[in-house]
Parts: sequence; structure tokens; C-alpha cells
Amino acid sequence: MAKKKFKDVIQKSEDAILVDFFADWCGPCQTMNPVLEDVIQELDGKIKLYKLNVEKNPQVSLQFGVRSIPHYILFKRGKILWRKGGIMTKRELLQAMKGFVG
Repeated sequence: MAKKKFKDVIQKSEDAILVDFFADWCGPCQTMNPVLEDVIQELDGKIKLYKLNVEKNPQVSLQFGVRSIPHYILFKRGKILWRKGGIMTKRELLQAMKGFVG
């Protein structure tokens, strides 16, 4: 995916977008997949999930200062609302996201 397209996605969406910075070889990223899916589902689509492969998008990772994965950044209309790296429980992630869906 081109850099411009990613920018369009995060700037033009009316919904908040949780970007999952991941790589295929990253074990903790795999561990987080079902957690992310459950959380997004529980939020009834109020937050969209966008998966970004850091190996295919190194410029984007650099631009947002993502140095380790998994790393999550919540955007709304191009602004960063929240970010966190590493593994979280479903409860932690859900609590964090609930603060942004009102």
C-alpha cells in the first residue's frame, strides 16, 4: 500500500481507526490478533481496525516512531488519540478504546 493511501485512510475516515503495526514473523503480533478482533467486535464497528505490515511500509513506521511491534495507534481524522506498544489483555485494550467511542 502506498504511503499516500495510508494517510488518506487515517485522515479522511469519520471513524476512529486503530492501526495495528505488525509483521508476519512477530509472535506477539499473532497472539494479539484474536484480542484485537474481539475488541473491535465488542465496540460494534465504532472503531475500525487497520493492519499495517511494518516490513512493507517502513516509511510509515518511521514517520510514527514505531520501533518495536506489536504497536497500536488510534487515529481520528489524522490525529493520534492514543498509542501503546506490546501485548495487552482484551480487558486493557477494551477499556482504552471505550474512552474514545463515547
